[in-house]
Amino acid sequence: MWNLEKLAQELHIPSADTLTYFQDGRRASFIVERRLAFEYLKGRIADSEGAGYDVFDQSGKKWEVRCLTKGGMYFCPSYMKGSGRKFEEIGFLEKLDEIEGYLIGKITNFPEVPVYEINKSQVYKWWKGGELGTTSEISLKKAELLFANS
Repeated sequence: MWNLEKLAQELHIPSADTLTYFQDGRRASFIVERRLAFEYLKGRIADSEGAGYDVFDQSGKKWEVRCLTKGGMYFCPSYMKGSGRKFEEIGFLEKLDEIEGYLIGKITNFPEVPVYEINKSQVYKWWKGGELGTTSEISLKKAELLFANS
């Protein structure tokens, strides 16, 4: 999916630094979002960074994009993550109602980035079944297990 050497050359930084950058979800997420919107969905980016979703598919359906990292990932809205922020089930469930599902790029093995398409109904089942813990955040190992069985 990605050519590490060409990317590093175009960025004018060493390959090792490029690899580190693109395996960090905080840094890679904006680029992964765009790549999945344009190449995977043949769609477009949301009109605003503040929207409750990241991308539209060809049919206009809304999708959220996440990067799966060594630290795992979360399904709740990003406004619930970070210092001083807290998880709220109502907001999480409202987000699920608004979107079609999640596109998840597993960036742990960049430049290979497998993509998982997870429908919101599957996330809801995992939530109701207790598979997502109390905050919708899961480890890499848990994500791999859930995605393999979905």
